[in-house]
Amino acid sequence: MIPIEPLTTMIRWQDIIDILLNAYILFRLYVLFRGTQVMRVVAGLAFLWLFQLVASQMGLVVTSWVMQGIAAVAALIIIIVFRNEIRNVLQAQNMRAILWGFPRKNTLTPVDILTESVSELSRGRIGALIIIPGKEDIKDKVQGGVEWHGLISKEMLLSIFWNGNPVHDGAVVIEGRRITRVGTILPLSLRQDLPERFGTRHRAALGLTQNSDAMVIVVSEETGNIILAKGNEIIDIHDGQVLRHNLRRHLGIGQDSVKGVKRESLELAAAGLVCLLCIIAVWFSFTKAMDTLRVIEVPVEFTNRKADLDIFGTSASNIRLYLIGAGPLIKHIQSDQVKVSIDLSQAEIGTNTFNLSAKNISLPPGIRLNRMEPVVLTVSVDKLSSKRIPIQVDWVGSPPAGMRLESAVLSPSTIRMVGASRQLEAIDTIYTEPVDIGKLSSSGTFHTKLLLEPASAQIADGEADRIEVTYIMRERTPL
Repeated sequence: MIPIEPLTTMIRWQDIIDILLNAYILFRLYVLFRGTQVMRVVAGLAFLWLFQLVASQMGLVVTSWVMQGIAAVAALIIIIVFRNEIRNVLQAQNMRAILWGFPRKNTLTPVDILTESVSELSRGRIGALIIIPGKEDIKDKVQGGVEWHGLISKEMLLSIFWNGNPVHDGAVVIEGRRITRVGTILPLSLRQDLPERFGTRHRAALGLTQNSDAMVIVVSEETGNIILAKGNEIIDIHDGQVLRHNLRRHLGIGQDSVKGVKRESLELAAAGLVCLLCIIAVWFSFTKAMDTLRVIEVPVEFTNRKADLDIFGTSASNIRLYLIGAGPLIKHIQSDQVKVSIDLSQAEIGTNTFNLSAKNISLPPGIRLNRMEPVVLTVSVDKLSSKRIPIQVDWVGSPPAGMRLESAVLSPSTIRMVGASRQLEAIDTIYTEPVDIGKLSSSGTFHTKLLLEPASAQIADGEADRIEVTYIMRERTPL
């Protein structure tokens, strides 16, 4: 499970937009294809992907590889096998419906007109086959027929199934208030347990309802009997009220309509949440798989230093960081985007030891710290003070033969130094750079530089860093 704390450093605002956008696209695909065979196969693919993820986490290399191959092939099969169903769904929707709309079951079918028409067909023993689709698309389950799109009326249905009409042997498809197709041919059921009185129309009705959520009304031409077929269920209709009740229940009209709307809203909300969780899981899976290690060195920044204190030495000026993140992100990270800071608000005079951790590191979103070197840093802190210190020439070597150094006058003879108070207290003399006395052949003047020790001590502003030395050389007096 991903820990809560690191999420703020792992996720960028771009990642949030990326996750929400893809979750919405997945949700829209669900809305468009729910109830179709495509959705069932996609659910199977999702299960394969989850199984492959679990296998990968358990270290089952072969199983994970096989599941990846099956999922890749299955995705291609969906496009090929269900291309017609996919095309029909997309063609039936306008751009607004694809991007935003929520298609719901059409509840505008006039039940009373349909009930009266079926009763009239039964009394006249006019054979009929009427299809009322559910949520699923049945276009790939029926064949032939003629596009109609006429408004439902008793006269229209009686004329369609009149024995002299060329399309009377086929089925009609009713969607909403319109008859959208006439003369449609249905697949025949292969069930062996059907009564002998059932003819071709009855088998055609069951052939469709067994493979979809549609309801089919059958009127027998020989007996005038009415049956309803839905799923594997066959209902004999002997009363118009029973027919009306079943039609209203199938269409979601009446007392159950409000419950149906609430149920559908809850279903869509649950589907949206599942889509979001799926995309989050995919995001974590991809970013983890794309993790790259990079090493950079970053200078240490010291914060909240007391005004009367200064830093006079550290055990390391740079920290080496081993960073992990997605390849495209970590590849372009700059050193100025990473900061290593140490809070000196509690520092005391002397040597302070700090144990570095992730709290001292500031990283861009999406980048994580693997480790750092060093993990312990010492910082020397002291008060800044000044002191005037005598200067002494650092003579080396021996005077020329027969000569001796009688005197040397330095200008200036003292210098004011600035540095840590404890260090300055230990300094009694400042020496110049080494001067070889053997190279001085006669009296004269030369200039030399001061040798600053320790290096943290500095010459105060306004003081010269070069010393003028006036010396006198004399011949040695024989004893």
